[in-house]
Amino acid sequence: MEARDDPLAHVFASTRANWGSRFVSQLTRESVALVLAGGRGSRLLQLTDWRSKPAVPFAGKFRIIDFTLSNCVNSGVRRIGVATQYKSQSLIHHLQRGWSFLDGRLGEFLDLLPAQQQLGEAWYSGTANAVFQNLDVLRRNHPEYVIILSGDHVYKMDYGQMLAYHVEKEADLTVACIEVPSEEARAFGVMSVDESHRVTQFSEKPEQPECIPGKPGRVLASMGIYVFNARFLYEQMVRDSDDPQSAHDFGKDVIPHIVPRYRVYAHDFGGSCVGAIEGRPYWRDVGTVDAYWEANMDVTQVTPELNLYDETWPIWTYQEQLPPAKFVFDDDNRRGMAVDSIVSGGCIVSGALVRRSLLFSGVRVDHQSVIEDSVILPKVQIGKRVTLRRAVVDKRCRIPDGMSIGVDVNEDRRRFQVSERGITLVTPEMLGQQVHRLR
Repeated sequence: MEARDDPLAHVFASTRANWGSRFVSQLTRESVALVLAGGRGSRLLQLTDWRSKPAVPFAGKFRIIDFTLSNCVNSGVRRIGVATQYKSQSLIHHLQRGWSFLDGRLGEFLDLLPAQQQLGEAWYSGTANAVFQNLDVLRRNHPEYVIILSGDHVYKMDYGQMLAYHVEKEADLTVACIEVPSEEARAFGVMSVDESHRVTQFSEKPEQPECIPGKPGRVLASMGIYVFNARFLYEQMVRDSDDPQSAHDFGKDVIPHIVPRYRVYAHDFGGSCVGAIEGRPYWRDVGTVDAYWEANMDVTQVTPELNLYDETWPIWTYQEQLPPAKFVFDDDNRRGMAVDSIVSGGCIVSGALVRRSLLFSGVRVDHQSVIEDSVILPKVQIGKRVTLRRAVVDKRCRIPDGMSIGVDVNEDRRRFQVSERGITLVTPEMLGQQVHRLR
């Protein structure tokens, strides 16, 4: 199948001069986004014991999935499906509370699409299979284009710009891409392109990646963001489902099959990234404890690469009704203060010092404690004379008086989980605290 005459090609021609605007409204209205949010994210270790990766808290008040969903809404893509599977209750609860503002009377929706064994007894068995099992949902909404997205990356992107590029190229499939060092290629699908940016080769997690011509040590990596012509997607999902040799994964099976046969183009993320500083597009796969800690620390910087204060491209979320953060006591030996930090609503810093750290909602820090270079998730209680350095503390932990974490790495390894870069992960279970009642 070659690219069809697109019924909306005239839209591209009439809006070519307006690509710098916030979105291409006709294209986004004719699109449906399907967010794949069923993965565990096992490299985050115990942080995903009780929640899926897209539901992991991030940057003080958000969940990771809020960035993908906010990109959809801000781009004008307001017909969204979210496919869930692994330990999805926390994610579903968040979406129901925080994303119910889309108005069905205007044709807007956010539909939850849990694995339901609709086609036999199998759950979602791969990214492509998750789409295949929801083809009926997609078809009922009659989109011209389907945007396939991951729910576990942190970035700000105008999908309207990518849709316009897709139409201009008369593509069957467009893949968003970003340059990464070649030593990181094993974590990505890597593309080779010709002078027109048509993809000529796609390799999933190659051992020896092909570098970008003229840029040794750099490769063109897929971001897992795809724009399909809707009818073409349906055909490819049925074909892949009928293939007994397929693992039903976009990167392993679908994209490598499509590239040599159809019109596949690479879209440079730099052309649709929102708020890039000095031309550096911000995109993070916070897939490890180290990457998660580092990305959270980034937002505490004086000028972070990820701007959360941009009113023109807000990140939407569910926000509890909480009192403002509070800092109490001003004595020489117990002064409540935070420096180079983010402190969320409902927090009380009582005669303690917080430095270069991020406190999520409802955290309490008692007197003479010192918190440095740490990420403290919601509703953590930190006792008196506690020292925390380079730590990630999971939700609802109660740190007892006098405990030191991040001071003696050997002691930390005995009690907690220490990452390759020396970040200490602390969960309630590691402290002997049962906050999840199963019996």
